[in-house]
Amino acid sequence: MAGKFARSWALMKASADILRSDKSLMVFPLLSVVCCLVVGASFLIPIGFAFAGMQEAAGGRVAMSPAMYAALFVFYLAQYFVIIFFNTALAGVALKRLRGEPASVAEGFAIARSRIVSIFGYALIAATVGLILRFLQERLGFLGRLVVGMFGLAWTVATFLVVPMLASQDIGPLEVVKHSAQLLKRTWGENIIGNAGIGLVFGLITLVAVLLAVALIAGAAATGSVALIITAVVAAVFGITTLALIQASLQGIYSAALYRYAEEGTVGVGFDQAMLENAFRIKKK
Repeated sequence: MAGKFARSWALMKASADILRSDKSLMVFPLLSVVCCLVVGASFLIPIGFAFAGMQEAAGGRVAMSPAMYAALFVFYLAQYFVIIFFNTALAGVALKRLRGEPASVAEGFAIARSRIVSIFGYALIAATVGLILRFLQERLGFLGRLVVGMFGLAWTVATFLVVPMLASQDIGPLEVVKHSAQLLKRTWGENIIGNAGIGLVFGLITLVAVLLAVALIAGAAATGSVALIITAVVAAVFGITTLALIQASLQGIYSAALYRYAEEGTVGVGFDQAMLENAFRIKKK
């Protein structure tokens, strides 16, 4: 297990080398977050007020109506479309960088726009799956919710390569889901640990950053200076947000590298071929 985490750390450092050489890649997750916040505000605020009004009128908890499920589906669709669009743009640039080719933010957006139909189709599939899982979670007991959660995790793993595949191939949404699952089974199976390694490392770093931010804000509050308090809050938000953007960018580069290795048997600039082969060894039948 220690060796697997060590290889995940090595992969993250290799991904960081690419991100360090082109920091503009962080523009994609940043714009994704901004657009998701706009979509969330435009949907959740009116839906939240409507639901609160229904609860008050009913004097307690009320079940979601078909109309609310329909609105939730549209919200899921919009959110997934935004996320997949920007992630496809990031993966497109990352794949070019891994081939040693120059690529710009504008080229990433051009790649995503050229796949707009497939991106929307996959967003429809993802939104449908998300709504079904939400529906089941609200109607099942603890054990049922646990099973649904496990299915959701399996879906996430099976579709791990969808985004870089959308960026590199002009294929339909159903084909991309099927091919993603096939590549996962053929190359890594259940041995995938890279994303968990990146998540663990950044989870620990973020925890430390949050503790430092709390200490900084508390220290500023102790001075009684409004200017210092505002400065501390802004610095804390900026630092934690930057960490989140770096993590999202690294995960996008990492998934693109794994897809290239799974599809073509090569890794790319900045990656150790032997190290990746050991980390994701093809299973023997």
